[in-house]
Amino acid sequence: MATVVSGNTILEGLAKRLVEENILSAEAANQAMIQATKAGHSLINYLITNRVVDSRNIAHATSREYGLPLLDISQYELDNSLIDSLGEKLIREHNLLPLSQRGNMLFVAVSDPGQFKYFNELKFHTGLTIEGIIVEADKLAAAIEKTLASADSALMELTDGALEELEIAAPEKEPVTDNQEGDINDTPVVRFINKILVDAIRRGASDIHFEPYEKKYRVRFRLDGMLQEMAAPPVELGNRISSRIKVMAQLDISEKRIPQDGRIKINLSKNRAVDFRVSTCPTLFGEKIVMRILDSMSTELSIDALGFEDKQRQIVESFIDKPYGMILVTGPTGSGKTVTLYTALSILNSADRNISTAEDPAEIYMSGVNQVNINTKTGLTFANALRSFLRQDPDVIMVGEIRDLETAEIAIKASQTGHLVLSTLHTNDAPQTLTRLINMGVPSYNIASSISLIIAQRLVRKLCDHCKRPESLPQEALLKAGFREDDIEDLTTYHPVGCDKCNGGYKGRVGIFQVLPVSEKMGWIIMEGGNSMQLEQQAQAEGITDLRQAGLDKVKAGVTSLEEINRVTRE
Repeated sequence: MATVVSGNTILEGLAKRLVEENILSAEAANQAMIQATKAGHSLINYLITNRVVDSRNIAHATSREYGLPLLDISQYELDNSLIDSLGEKLIREHNLLPLSQRGNMLFVAVSDPGQFKYFNELKFHTGLTIEGIIVEADKLAAAIEKTLASADSALMELTDGALEELEIAAPEKEPVTDNQEGDINDTPVVRFINKILVDAIRRGASDIHFEPYEKKYRVRFRLDGMLQEMAAPPVELGNRISSRIKVMAQLDISEKRIPQDGRIKINLSKNRAVDFRVSTCPTLFGEKIVMRILDSMSTELSIDALGFEDKQRQIVESFIDKPYGMILVTGPTGSGKTVTLYTALSILNSADRNISTAEDPAEIYMSGVNQVNINTKTGLTFANALRSFLRQDPDVIMVGEIRDLETAEIAIKASQTGHLVLSTLHTNDAPQTLTRLINMGVPSYNIASSISLIIAQRLVRKLCDHCKRPESLPQEALLKAGFREDDIEDLTTYHPVGCDKCNGGYKGRVGIFQVLPVSEKMGWIIMEGGNSMQLEQQAQAEGITDLRQAGLDKVKAGVTSLEEINRVTRE
């Protein structure tokens, strides 16, 4: 084929083919490439989004250019059972759809070969070899919506009928003291609880709260980090609801004076099961029950999805790649620490590494990683698990949480003897992590020599792309919020509106991070008994972005609102 030149630019690949097949002029193709690069989009995405070329012509040209089969997906009978192999989140995130499976080969519909870069991630999730098939973009979008709606309607059918037959199992079968047989097998209560559980999964809730009060009983879901009331059953059903949940979790229903912990597993289909971590607590008017939803299928373990800025990501990846040292992730409960740790483990997870984790309990199941559930009743503590790991030739160790001096000392010893150790700690920011360890009794020289990286994080709600609107804020307010003068010259901030596709103007969450490598100067500050304020000053001197500034960067990018950053960072 002849070389296609537009101005001083030589057109290659798909752009060249579109010109040679008279679908685009050389000038239009060159302009499209420039605009796509500026917008950070692929050429195909730009052409389709801006309706420069119809999706049919692009699909045919793409198929010929890359030598890939072309499929008219509108005439193809889709297999809904394959949805569970990838999960709705991956399908929507990467705009692709599983078509069929043949042996260990999974065929996936894509409209843009640029999506091939996600195939390694798909291979990790499925354990299958991924092959791409080109599909017209508009037909692919329609097929994705139709398939996911069909899967969702199956879930809806489950909530509307035969809920009492939903397959539920606790991981451990133990005798349950039963003095309320009628309450346990109460079909309306069974159906109500099963419906609540399925609705929570369908809506993407992270927690369910069952709360008894003197004259009211309410059920709330935590959606995108915020609690919302979803149901208010009659207060008289409170004891029956708690009894049913405790039976499902294999807890003692006759014991209502002390807290209990258990676990429930729901089999939604042949390929998908969801776990619930159950915690009960006696209150004035009955037992409050909180259920944490542990849905591995909906958890995306991709470093791109976490929300790191480019510089932060480079730092994190460089420290993950080191053979020894300790990486600590800090933040309050529900700030995404576990997902960050498991994203790191997914990067490290290979056949030549021995990886072990100690958790209370394991929230994400990962093939290739040796996961241990802590059980203090039997004497299996974090410290004991760590001692056992060190006798089994580990390369990487993950400790769910450092709670006491004994665990901290063993973890530090492991990091000093050629192992990479990942763990979490509850502190407000990265510099306070170091002083927290000192307060626990860890010698300052051990902290300075073992801890290599600290990641402090929070989760903020993302603005809904369908309904967010620009807002006009005075310069004084922006400067007071923490923006610099050069930041606000071309700054556009957005505020939530709310539509039928989101929760009050927000949909999904993303992390904001303070990524703090422990430098030599910080090590000296620790050794000399410095406090967190001195460490914070040193971090600023080294150009480390704090949580507040990381949040403002997300506001500048239009990802979230200033109101949301103020809520999370409270400055």
